[in-house]
Amino acid sequence: MTLLAIIAVLFLGGTLAWLAERLIGGGGRWLSLLSLLVALWLLAGYLPELHGGIAVAGAPQWWDSLDLAWIPRFGIRFSLAIDGLGFLLLALTLAMGLFGLAMTWNDIHFRRGFFYFNYLWTLAGVAGVFTATDLFLFFFFWEVMLIPMLFLIAVWGYEKRLYAAIKFFIFTQASSLLMLMAIVALVYLHYADSGEITFSYDALLAAHLPATASYWLMLGFFIAFAVKLPALPFHPWLPDAHTQAPTAGSILLAAILLKTGAYGLLRFTLPLFPAASITFAPVAMALGAASVIYGAVLAFAQRDMKRLVAYSSVSHMGFVLLGLYALNTVAIQGAVMQMIAHGVSTAALFAIVGALQHRLHTRDMHAMGGLWSVLPKLSAIALFFAVASLGLPGLGNFIAEFLVLLGSFSSQQWITAIAALGMIGAALYALAMMQRVFFGPAPEPEPAQDDDTSARDLGVRETLALLVLVVALVFLGLRPQGVFNTAAPAVAELVSRLDTVRVADSSTPARHQEQVQQQEQAQQRPGIAADWQPANHRGDN
Repeated sequence: MTLLAIIAVLFLGGTLAWLAERLIGGGGRWLSLLSLLVALWLLAGYLPELHGGIAVAGAPQWWDSLDLAWIPRFGIRFSLAIDGLGFLLLALTLAMGLFGLAMTWNDIHFRRGFFYFNYLWTLAGVAGVFTATDLFLFFFFWEVMLIPMLFLIAVWGYEKRLYAAIKFFIFTQASSLLMLMAIVALVYLHYADSGEITFSYDALLAAHLPATASYWLMLGFFIAFAVKLPALPFHPWLPDAHTQAPTAGSILLAAILLKTGAYGLLRFTLPLFPAASITFAPVAMALGAASVIYGAVLAFAQRDMKRLVAYSSVSHMGFVLLGLYALNTVAIQGAVMQMIAHGVSTAALFAIVGALQHRLHTRDMHAMGGLWSVLPKLSAIALFFAVASLGLPGLGNFIAEFLVLLGSFSSQQWITAIAALGMIGAALYALAMMQRVFFGPAPEPEPAQDDDTSARDLGVRETLALLVLVVALVFLGLRPQGVFNTAAPAVAELVSRLDTVRVADSSTPARHQEQVQQQEQAQQRPGIAADWQPANHRGDN
């Protein structure tokens, strides 16, 4: 019942925080803090599973599961399960929720109880997304996480918050309905073939689908998750939502909600429709490479610092899409690492932008400058996360992007070469941001303001919260093997399904000849084309 308890604690904590704020001033944030700490304590009960070794490829290797009857008439069950991949993303969810709460502890001044209610309910919905193994339940939690985020943007956002909230809702809700249609169609086709009505993930993995139907259903899932990722051309909602959301909302969006799209592709789209995914892979990789370049170019063109970080997310999540559809172990492991490292680094950047806006009352980089001497601690930490974002060796972002490019090169060389140019773009916009904001000439002084926060550097609470993320990125860069080993069973099971389809597809003479040619090419460059499997019997990197 641990998984149910984690989700229940977040739901109940949000409700109590709303009620407590009416009775005790500031009680909502303390209850939110307590709820997150309890949820992390419950999740820590799965830590012994990290040393269980790497399972062989086959059926999903669940660490723990819960299966209760819900709507038996339609084969819908309340099914939750967790494996290594789910553990990593659930840990990221709770940790970033705690970080966002710490960084914005004193930022909310009205309707605080309702704010913490929506904040915790968003986290609860995301936790459900990462653990649901019934597709209807997955869709339910997918909707649960969207509505509270809509309120976070619309009520506590900035100047154009209503426009950004409506745009966010239209894009995500339209894609959600498309996913629901695809889920229902999948269940119906499985029922027509087997006579069983079920939304169970494990049962639907064995569904026998016509090739054409499988391809169209795959597109339904892909578009829904690509909107959330987001990938070009489904990205327009993201810059506005990030720019207008409050700092805590931006942290949740960047660190967690974008990862639900990548998780959906990895957990549902690729395993449920392996043959269609293999056929569609070149298109998806091209979209990923285009997202990398497009996001980097648009980030460099921004003068709003928050909008720059938002477009950098489009670029970085393009690496995730590229790695997932390279369809080999190296690239997929790189994509998993990118999900975690990007969540940490971009959450920190949005927190830094929020801290600057709180002090300077602007996000316009042309109105900033010379802040290194005024805010030395904030500036030094911003420099660290800026170079982390551009992929500095020794940090988790570099490991992720290197593995994605290494694994993708053996699949689509030209697409990978184009995507690699995005790393140059990342250096340009990250260093340009540092130059304009922290090292450039200071703007003309304005009349003194009543708010005494304008010249104050980071406090102890903010500094400690950011330093924890600094340590996390360094650890991911120097000791990444723990992440690889934890995610390995899920990745191995996916690659095994894809290889099975490839072997079956190679039974025709034409495909067999193509397979032989590919094997000969792989033998000529084994260091690049061979799949990489992380070791589970030793701790070296």
